[in-house]
Amino acid sequence: MKLKQRVVLLAILLVIFIFTKVFLIDNLDTSAANREDQRAFHRMMASLHIELDPRLDHTLQSPWEIAAQWVVPREVYPEETPELGAVMHAMTTKKIIKADVGYKGTQLKALLILEGGQKVVFKPKRYARDYVVEGEPYAGYDRHNAEVAAFHLDRILGFRRAPLVVGRFVNLRTEIKPVATEQLLGTFMTVGNNTCFYGKCYYCRETEPACADGDIMEGSVTLWLPDVWPLQKHRHPWGRTYREGKLARWEYDESYCDAVKKTSPYDSGPRLLDIIDTAIFDYLIGNADRHHYESFQDDEGASMLILLDNAKSFGNPALDERSILAPLYQCCIIRVSTWNRLNYLKNGVLKSALKTAMSHDPISPVLSEPHLDALDQRLLSILATVKQCTDQFGPDVVLVEDRMTLSHL
Repeated sequence: MKLKQRVVLLAILLVIFIFTKVFLIDNLDTSAANREDQRAFHRMMASLHIELDPRLDHTLQSPWEIAAQWVVPREVYPEETPELGAVMHAMTTKKIIKADVGYKGTQLKALLILEGGQKVVFKPKRYARDYVVEGEPYAGYDRHNAEVAAFHLDRILGFRRAPLVVGRFVNLRTEIKPVATEQLLGTFMTVGNNTCFYGKCYYCRETEPACADGDIMEGSVTLWLPDVWPLQKHRHPWGRTYREGKLARWEYDESYCDAVKKTSPYDSGPRLLDIIDTAIFDYLIGNADRHHYESFQDDEGASMLILLDNAKSFGNPALDERSILAPLYQCCIIRVSTWNRLNYLKNGVLKSALKTAMSHDPISPVLSEPHLDALDQRLLSILATVKQCTDQFGPDVVLVEDRMTLSHL
């Protein structure tokens, strides 16, 4: 064979090799990743129902120690959590040894310390399940049941970035008042035959207390993250101005995402994709109030966006606030794993999964049927938005592979 023919043959073989690498091997990798996404989905579905059981087998650790060890930079709890029922049982039954006013914020809450020294945030019931909050999408008091539902949606979506939440009934007269600080105790009052308190916060008013049914108050308790993981607060790049007649830049500048991509920590690492995930999460629950967000300190953009304070959700099932999805439709990117999970949840699976996940909760039913129906409807809107992006830019641009190996050692 002549030298020229050999060179041509080698060139052809090189092209075939590159084609095989790019189109065949990479496609095999993608298929393997998709199969793992499907297996993860089935594992989640199989573990949806949680029995609140105090037993902790094969360990001498307390529920609080177990939950604290779960936390890593990219997860609040791991995928497989056989002890989750025991931790949540402790959250809803352990004796309250101290009660104080809540940490800084605009809404009424109480900071409780449970037996064993664990902090939890208690948010009281303010509305009946079928109450519809009218007005702006961020209007109204915090909804305690929204915190419970949002936690389980976080599980279903596979994010695992929301602190543990469970419903709890407390006796204000026998469980709270005897261990309350003077600052909290000073906000207690009686309205009719009901014990009430108004706490201390930016919008807390003596004229707008939260009242128990007699002495028994329904609420939610959120597990405080371990002190070894201090939080850092960030302004959300798609935050609202909350001022009538004044728009944020993202509300009028369709190229806004290009500017965000040039600023830290959104110019590299997982944070921008976390923002997209969070927009999807918030749109599903109807939360238009995420003006700030938290991550772990000194993370240089590598830790997760923590899904804290989800109580301004599930206010109006008829209101689908599309602007919540602005990060998605302006950036037109989404994690492949998130896209796969959303597709697995269509055709009524999301509603059914959330009902099953919440069925164990002490305050069940957690959501009314209209709110559950709204979730399935909003999911369709998200899928349609991603399709518009892929039609415009192509799936290779829109669907971003972003997987990280997590360690819980």
